[in-house]
Amino acid sequence: MQRDMDTTYAPRTGRAAPGPEHSTDAQLAAILDSAAAAARRTADATPEERRQWLDAVANALEKETDRLVGIADEETALGVPRLTGELAKAAENARFYGRAGQRGEWLRARIERLPNGPELRRAQLPIGPVAVFGASNFPFQFGTIGHDTCSALAAGCPVVVKAHPAHPRLAATVANLVMRALDEAGAPKGIFGNVVGFDAGPVLVRSPQIAAVAFTGSQTGGMALVEAARRRPVPIPVYAEMGTVNPAVVTPAAEAAAELVAAGFVDSFTLGVGQFCTKPGLLLVPAGSTIPHAVAELVRVRDGGWMLTEDIASRYRVGLAQLRAAGAEVLAQGWLPTAGYAAQPAVLSVPAEALRDNDSRLREECFGPAALVVTYQDVDDAVSLLEVLQPSLAGSVFSGGPDDPDVLRLVQTLAAQVGRVTVDEWPTGVACNSVIQHGGPWPATSIPTASSVGAAALERFTRPVCFQNIPEEALPPALQDANPWFLPEREVSW
Repeated sequence: MQRDMDTTYAPRTGRAAPGPEHSTDAQLAAILDSAAAAARRTADATPEERRQWLDAVANALEKETDRLVGIADEETALGVPRLTGELAKAAENARFYGRAGQRGEWLRARIERLPNGPELRRAQLPIGPVAVFGASNFPFQFGTIGHDTCSALAAGCPVVVKAHPAHPRLAATVANLVMRALDEAGAPKGIFGNVVGFDAGPVLVRSPQIAAVAFTGSQTGGMALVEAARRRPVPIPVYAEMGTVNPAVVTPAAEAAAELVAAGFVDSFTLGVGQFCTKPGLLLVPAGSTIPHAVAELVRVRDGGWMLTEDIASRYRVGLAQLRAAGAEVLAQGWLPTAGYAAQPAVLSVPAEALRDNDSRLREECFGPAALVVTYQDVDDAVSLLEVLQPSLAGSVFSGGPDDPDVLRLVQTLAAQVGRVTVDEWPTGVACNSVIQHGGPWPATSIPTASSVGAAALERFTRPVCFQNIPEEALPPALQDANPWFLPEREVSW
């Protein structure tokens, strides 16, 4: 009997081709059992061992750059330069998570002996196998071996990845490469698995072997996983990064840099054909600003591109129509490719009062190369507009310089409802380091205290355990007096 197969598509033409076969029930069960069997060995591995595993994965990615980028470009149309850079960053990120795991900050190891009381030791411990649902728009950095997978492995958790249907051939190729690299580096059998097919997703979330879910994608998909995990006999956390409209505000004093702001805005919201969760989707400008005109002129000569899937392209067109129906006026549109999953850049003007409507489509994300421009009357008006928006991953302020009197208030307003605030910088790029926060209040993410990027990402796949009056040999290595893992980040109070 012939098995079902994923179909791979070329966004530039819409042409279909066979992809990898769907995982059978027996294969899925075996992968889950193997992940569960590997959990103890993975958790017990030293941070140095885990770093070596991730270094091996990074090396393997770099050795196969040309082949992987070629497949990725065929399935995503994101372009060889962009994908080559993204693969390099994915390898760099894998090494970063290995180093972050070795530093041990995520363990939050604390040792304290209370006066005339018990001795208490506390640390974050790995929770077990993690199911990862990667993103369509970042096939390397948020895909099969992206931030979620690498941070879970660094935290001592096996990973089972659900291959993304937008790039199934790439997902299968990367998965095979990762499994081979981990095996050659001496990682436990079953530490990494890959499953294919739509039906495999719900099975992963319901599986008793899975202890947490990481997801990057749409709000609809993310909340479906949250609900499925909640309905389990034993609910588990779902760390869903979903994204919303990311606002940017131009202060009155920044009008002197109008052309620079306009150019940066257009570059940012059309980057990657607008398929960034950090895309600035709304620009607030002061009354009388020349920025809307400058933005429109730049968009008119901006090339369009191809969306990742036919469904995403269709939803973009529907989204533009909904914005117009909700009161937005098209200021300018760019060039539209004539074949494939084409998308046309667009900038629209929106009356401030329309944005204040609680039920307005204008306050929801339009995924793709489109953005809204809104004029405010004064800073009080700008603040009131920001406060009616959905919370977001990021928010930006463009100022007249360090002495701009309006920056403080706008930054404070944004900090109450986004995960990252930038001043005089566009939020599209996300650094992977020890202080980045890539998350935000719901509906930007399902768990607002979590970050899906950076050193804090490891903490998602742990839980705190306190040990009271436990013999040295029964303690986790992170809490032993001998400090066998040589952790520099331990807090000890006697």
